[in-house]
Amino acid sequence: MRLRSWLLAVVLAASSFASADPARLTIVIDDLGQNLARDRQVLALPAPVVLAIIPETQHAAELAAEAHRAGRTVLLHLPMDPAGGPYAWHPEMASAERLQRLDRALERVPEADGVNNHEGSRMTADRPAMAELMQVLQERHLLFLDSRTSAATVAAAEAQKIGLASASRDVFLDNEATPAAVAAQLAEGVRLARRQGSAVLIGHPHPATLAVLAQQLPGLKAQGVEIIDLPQMIALRANRAMASHGRDGRYR
Repeated sequence: MRLRSWLLAVVLAASSFASADPARLTIVIDDLGQNLARDRQVLALPAPVVLAIIPETQHAAELAAEAHRAGRTVLLHLPMDPAGGPYAWHPEMASAERLQRLDRALERVPEADGVNNHEGSRMTADRPAMAELMQVLQERHLLFLDSRTSAATVAAAEAQKIGLASASRDVFLDNEATPAAVAAQLAEGVRLARRQGSAVLIGHPHPATLAVLAQQLPGLKAQGVEIIDLPQMIALRANRAMASHGRDGRYR
């Protein structure tokens, strides 16, 4: 009798686990294109990690092509004020100049599936500029990821207004780039995904970040966590804001 009860408990537990939706993570690595050997470690990670490439870097086009051939999602990591450089967007800049910079940046990352902001705490708070950017991305059939470098960002809200395929970052992996801190942030991302069904994590190609991901990604599936690509995450969320980003699915 005890054996039958134990078997029944196992069957019920397995059934419950199988029927539950897994927690889903999307992982993006920013600031790529500067060091090809290092950046190829991102391509070697055992999951569909998204590559965000800075346009003015030496290896931007080559890395984008390699990532595209590998079936990875590629983002143009567009510099935004306070970031500088020849492709950066600034609030005081004329609209025509910003759009020319976007065109030139996309030429540097020709395989881009979309855009996310590099820095941008000032720029992403500029509603007219963000509305214009989202309209251009919509016309070009490109997606957008709001890196949320500032609580004042309106980028995702403007994307949502026109139905642009978009999502927002939930967790930064490596504000402190030590193995212990990165592991703790990855665990926080998993906890959040279990609570709200999904989480978008952004990291950088620091040695600690790449080492923790290489070590821990293979075991996440066994824990009921699924790593999905950014377009899948956007489809899963259906352009709705998470609770920390807005209310009733609308971005603040």
